[in-house]
Amino acid sequence: MSSIHDLTEAGLIVGEATSTEFIFVSEKDKYPPKWEYLIVQSKEYVNGKLEPVDVLAQVERIVSRSEVMTQQLDVEALERIKRAGIDEIRTLGQARVLGYIVERSDGRKEVLLPRRAVVPGQHIYIAPKEILTSFFSYPSEEALYIGNLISRPDVPVYLSTSGFRRHLAIIAQTGAGKSYCAGVCIEELLDKGATILILDPHADYVFLQLAESGEKYDQSNRITVFQNPVSTGRYSKKEVGNIQSYEIAFQDLSFDEVCAVAGIREGYTNIREAVRVCLKRLKDEGKHYLPDDLLTTLESIKDDQNEERELRAGAASACKYIRRLAYLKVFGLQSTSTESLLKPMHVSVIDLSGLEDISMNYITSRILIDTFNAVANGDFNYPVFVILEEAHKFIPGSDQQTYSSSIINKIAAEGRKFGIFLLLITQRPSKVHPDSLSQCNSQVIMKLTNPQDQKAVAESSERLSQDLLNDLPGLNPGEAVVVGEVTKAPVMLKVRPRKTKEGGADIDVVEKLRQARQELKVDDIVETERKRQLPFRGNFSEV
Repeated sequence: MSSIHDLTEAGLIVGEATSTEFIFVSEKDKYPPKWEYLIVQSKEYVNGKLEPVDVLAQVERIVSRSEVMTQQLDVEALERIKRAGIDEIRTLGQARVLGYIVERSDGRKEVLLPRRAVVPGQHIYIAPKEILTSFFSYPSEEALYIGNLISRPDVPVYLSTSGFRRHLAIIAQTGAGKSYCAGVCIEELLDKGATILILDPHADYVFLQLAESGEKYDQSNRITVFQNPVSTGRYSKKEVGNIQSYEIAFQDLSFDEVCAVAGIREGYTNIREAVRVCLKRLKDEGKHYLPDDLLTTLESIKDDQNEERELRAGAASACKYIRRLAYLKVFGLQSTSTESLLKPMHVSVIDLSGLEDISMNYITSRILIDTFNAVANGDFNYPVFVILEEAHKFIPGSDQQTYSSSIINKIAAEGRKFGIFLLLITQRPSKVHPDSLSQCNSQVIMKLTNPQDQKAVAESSERLSQDLLNDLPGLNPGEAVVVGEVTKAPVMLKVRPRKTKEGGADIDVVEKLRQARQELKVDDIVETERKRQLPFRGNFSEV
């Protein structure tokens, strides 16, 4: 640490102090603001020896108090006290201890929590930049530059790639910047060589191939956007650029898969037998077929008096299930291979915009099942990061099951053993399945005002203190609290500017309305009418 004489003193520790927090008193004109970082010297056992250490703490609360200027006095009396200079204002603060840095034998720096209490009467100082930079950084091979400290914009904050092994959740209400923050994480992970799958219900990430300026991003050749042919899409192909088709060939589904997708239970013997017979007949014809073809075959059996009665009855009942399957409208004649989606140091954006929720869920389930199998079986030997936007749509917190909820919960529970890591993004954590949310050991939490959502976040995170939870409504767009294994200590940061173009930003309402008026030339008409109604201010000439 810098010499004590070079640091700015912030006050003295007073009252009772523990290993996790302390109270300090400051001069009324020199107190540190809320969220400022402080340094206090203490002693801790390092390698078995009691050594001096610099303990980092963060201001959580500031209170100004006067024993003289009380609410019982009237304004005139208060003014006299103020003029006399005997107001006796004291400024007290409460700080939360974050830890101290030790260097391991391999040269890596580690943050440890103190076991000993700091001592009342000790001076506290404003933490210098070099201490903070060291505290919130990692070795370059695992460091992800995510932003800068809110209270100290000159200090960069890095997250640990290794921390993603325990899954991550980005949580914020609409407009707080969660998709923007995810875009920053994607840029950093891609630069580290990650394979990334993005399930994108609202086309928030389809412009990753473009830089913020609109030019091609320098990693654009490692980013591919896929779209199901049935999807209407939020943006046109002209706006997005190169879009590849993502299809699922219906004929590639096994008999059990068809029944599972259609919701035909194992106990429905006659219905399943009718579906099995029809699938066999379609395969024997040697032609490509779709759900509509299966439905046509079932209807023909149902109406054929030469077929066995039980088979006809089963076919009649099966029709309603296959109609629901046909409603998915996601099937084609040729399947997109898993190898097309999973490539080293590559981002695959699955644009699901314009699809019904049930169709989005089915496509997501297929992709994640194939991905899990490819990684678990060793067919793909690199870590895969799965970005799941609008997570509450896929893994709802109620008893409701979706096509994709089972595989997502499986990845949340078992994926890290094989190298599949989740990044869940949602504005409604209270509506996300608690089992999956609780598996996200790290969380990036942005502005959040809904009490139910705050409660869900508090229940899913052991590292989020009540004080940090209380600060969430006061965060500005782009500001976040980060807790968990991706950071050495809870940190409040401002997300850095993105390098890639954002796709999910809100529209500029004022500009769009101006364009509408311009298209109809309303402004010209209104201005002409306004001038016509102005009173005449000239002089009439005599004739």
